[in-house]
Amino acid sequence: MTLKFKLYMWHNAVFNFFLSLNDFLSPAHKNLPVIYKFKGNPAIKDAIEALRIPHTEVDLIIVNNRPVDFFYQLNNDDSVEVHPVSATTPFKSHSLTPKYIFPLAFIVDVNLGKLAKALRMLGFNTSYQNDFSDKAIAVLAAKENRIVLTRDIRLLNQKTIKWGYWIRSQEIEIQLEEVVKRFDLLPEILPFKRCIICNGLIEPVSKESVSGEIPPRTISYFNEFFQCSSCKKVYWKGSHYENMLNWINDFKTKFKKRY
Repeated sequence: MTLKFKLYMWHNAVFNFFLSLNDFLSPAHKNLPVIYKFKGNPAIKDAIEALRIPHTEVDLIIVNNRPVDFFYQLNNDDSVEVHPVSATTPFKSHSLTPKYIFPLAFIVDVNLGKLAKALRMLGFNTSYQNDFSDKAIAVLAAKENRIVLTRDIRLLNQKTIKWGYWIRSQEIEIQLEEVVKRFDLLPEILPFKRCIICNGLIEPVSKESVSGEIPPRTISYFNEFFQCSSCKKVYWKGSHYENMLNWINDFKTKFKKRY
């Protein structure tokens, strides 16, 4: 029996990454052409992810002046432009980002618990558990059409994830700004619609129905009460409410000034 081996020669392609995609590159490669070496004809999606850029961050790929999809097979001497997803992307006709399903829903990884609470406080449907595995996040994201928010680039490389965003900052307020900017959420903010503990919907209830669940002094000072339809936590407009409302208004004011 004669064994035949198929030999592949090394090829080169030149990648140019635009705008926010440079966040994923090393300082030596930011805003500069990147030479990618490969054998055979790999899918361009694999090449982009090998360069540490998740497919969820990519909205348009142009090879040799023509738009292509993620399945395009890379060839020697290809010249590649890769453009990012943004809330105001101009590439609608050739966009590689699946259409969002509204209202937007998010799922947040285990390292972003504060961000999950902040998004819920602004009224956004945000799934979070501090014991979520990467596999569980990917499964739930696909099943419930959720956008994955994570600090883990590798998580976004999972094929079943349609939408995702890599959180750049480690500061909660900046993280929230990133998400609001990326998904154009400012007009959609509806504070105190969601329970910050479990993500359930908050609904108005009568004082009588919750009188046994709150301190007597609270009953005497307040007449409006609200309750989570899921975990049954009771809310009222006390000092904690005022503090959160001030924080939200301050956040919105700062956001408008910056963007």
